[in-house]
Amino acid sequence: MQGISHLTFIVSDLERMAMFLCEGLGAREIYDSAGRNHSLSREKFFLLGDVWIAAMEGEPPDRRSYQHVAFQVGEADLPGYHARLTAIGADIRPPRDRIEGEGRSLYVYDFDNHLFELHTGTLERRLAQYRASAGP
Repeated sequence: MQGISHLTFIVSDLERMAMFLCEGLGAREIYDSAGRNHSLSREKFFLLGDVWIAAMEGEPPDRRSYQHVAFQVGEADLPGYHARLTAIGADIRPPRDRIEGEGRSLYVYDFDNHLFELHTGTLERRLAQYRASAGP
């Protein structure tokens, strides 16, 4: 196993997902099948940092859940993401309760019930905080 190749999201409106990813999260659109479908339906590809995201037209999840994908961001970048996502009408959710020091998160649903988390912590930091909170 070398890592994650790409993430695919099934969406009802590719243009709206492009707005969410590009304007809201800062991704770059790099491909649009535009009627020359090579997969199951029309699709667009994006780069978010160095992560390849595919969005395909179809039936998105019919309800929301806590299942999500989390991207690591800098602490100082959270307010900017919050402002950009609010400006496009994305549904920003309240943060969950956290142990002090494990990092901060911004949770946001796209327009098709997919949950994204922008997180400032790391696995190592979280595990250290969990161990510290467990006591002797």
